[in-house]
Amino acid sequence: MSEKHEFYIYGRNPIIDKLTRNADEVSKVYIKEGTNDSQIKHIQHLCSETKVPVSFVPGRKLSEMVGRGVNDQGVVALTSPVAYSDFEDWRKETDPTTNPVILALSEIEDPGNFGAIMRSAAASGVDAILIPKHRQVPITPAVIKTSAGTAGIVPLVRVGNLNQCISELKDSGFWVAGLDSTAESPIWNHDFKRPLVLILGSEGKGIREATLKLCDLRLKIPMMNQIDSLNVSATAAVILFEILRQKQS
Repeated sequence: MSEKHEFYIYGRNPIIDKLTRNADEVSKVYIKEGTNDSQIKHIQHLCSETKVPVSFVPGRKLSEMVGRGVNDQGVVALTSPVAYSDFEDWRKETDPTTNPVILALSEIEDPGNFGAIMRSAAASGVDAILIPKHRQVPITPAVIKTSAGTAGIVPLVRVGNLNQCISELKDSGFWVAGLDSTAESPIWNHDFKRPLVLILGSEGKGIREATLKLCDLRLKIPMMNQIDSLNVSATAAVILFEILRQKQS
């Protein structure tokens, strides 16, 4: 079971990526009248190849689609970019013995962070991302743009109660790790070649205490020069590529 939400995405690179990877999810592309540089010509070529309709419209029409003040770069696409998976359906098809890496987001609020996290997750081979239905930024055009077209490459699993879902995964053999700046153990000291749920907390408050209590491992990234912590999307990139390094070694 999945939910699909059709909306507009904007920006040249995200739309080029979408037309290259999943053109069947693009209903129509709108290009600002009078725009005719090499990137726009490339978008037109991709649309022609994939039989996606193109309309040339005034710039104000694009603003009506995505909002005033948004840097749409002269191109907008109507698309169904993301399918959310149902947790129970997804869990039945997930085999812990293959050592999957599951990323659990706990109240990420900034669209830019969310998009960047999805890009790092796709690049590092994460198997799924758990996304709470509440107190979590939804998939928006800004998230899609920041992800640079990678949103949806990693399955997105929507959950009602994140803690309950994490507990169910623990019961089925997953280890649970949380990034916590007050932890004593650096990420380099742990073996991640195991079925793993990795929790990332909100930008301001981190992981809630009730969620931290579910963690088998509390991890930190060592910092120098009296820096306390990294942005949550940078934190995600560091730990996810350490996990990938271990898996490939």
